[in-house]
Amino acid sequence: MKYYIIAGEASGDLHAANLMRAIKQEDPEAEFRFWGGDLMQKAGGTTVKHYRDLAFMGFAEVLLNLRTILSNISFCKKDITAWQPDVLIFVDYPGFNLRIAKWARKEGFKTHFYISPQIWAWKENRIKEIRRDIDEMYVILPFEKEFYEEKHQFDVHFVGHPLIDAIANRPQVDISEFKSRHQLDERPVIALLPGSRKQEISKMLKTMLSITGDFEEYQFVIAGAPSQDPEFYAPYIKKKNVHLVMNQTYDVLSLATAALVTSGTATLETALFKVPEVVCYKGSFISYEIAKRIIKLDYISLVNLVMDREVVKELIQKDFNKKNLKIELKKILSEENRTKMFEDYHDLELKLGGTGASKKTAALIVKSISSTSKNDI
Repeated sequence: MKYYIIAGEASGDLHAANLMRAIKQEDPEAEFRFWGGDLMQKAGGTTVKHYRDLAFMGFAEVLLNLRTILSNISFCKKDITAWQPDVLIFVDYPGFNLRIAKWARKEGFKTHFYISPQIWAWKENRIKEIRRDIDEMYVILPFEKEFYEEKHQFDVHFVGHPLIDAIANRPQVDISEFKSRHQLDERPVIALLPGSRKQEISKMLKTMLSITGDFEEYQFVIAGAPSQDPEFYAPYIKKKNVHLVMNQTYDVLSLATAALVTSGTATLETALFKVPEVVCYKGSFISYEIAKRIIKLDYISLVNLVMDREVVKELIQKDFNKKNLKIELKKILSEENRTKMFEDYHDLELKLGGTGASKKTAALIVKSISSTSKNDI
């Protein structure tokens, strides 16, 4: 069968790639055509567009790039029509994917959504679009099933979080070889995860690096995003105890003592690696002022949202400054605070449903479209 997959960000590329491999186990004849990244390319199939050409962050940035976004939507519809897939699989990236889903449902294509849009955080009225345009929804956070089924009477599949599998199945890193290759010394590593988009990296790294002189007994390692070129980070790595490691975030986290992490999927990845962290966020003034009036949540990090309490400290907008960052980093380097955080991380992993998310989702997708295809004959 033919699977058309749309993933618009680095995290979607990871989860879609694992899903593709799982689908191949269920359907050895599977053909893939996709919008995604390098990991999906390695999984096999035909790349239509790379996600680095799709990702725009914040309200203002979206408006400035509206013409490009509309052009991509038009092109996507034409490409789907030409290829005639058995199913469309949308991986997060809701602003784009829900627009395609609305059109696709009218055209008679099967629409499956893997990794729910975060409508529980904002734009809850999107439930109307989802109920109308999505045949099957696969959610990865435990509270999402209750949100959809009890609050909105829309049946979904809770499959567990795919990050657990991604981390468990990663190749083990040779720490000595890794340090030698990247010219790291024996000091403990503090990982810096400033995000994947140019806008957020620029906002985050300057403040993150402002404290390096106060922690000379540590070395700071920037986890470079696969969507960026190493040259982009050049202005940020001039300090003597700052290093850049490109496209190896999991390897960096596997040897990190602590981490400063931009809010997003990376906060959960860091927790699953059992690395104490401080969650950071700073958006453009306009985007932040709009967001805080729309989003009604007690927390911004997935760690705290899943646990429904503060497990990791969040420094947001004005609170994200050198003084606060220094204070909070010192806290997570203290043994007492680290022990408590490790215990909370263990409970977090249990709540996320264990291993097998990609396999469960693949089996449900293949079964669904196989059944539909038989009924159509």
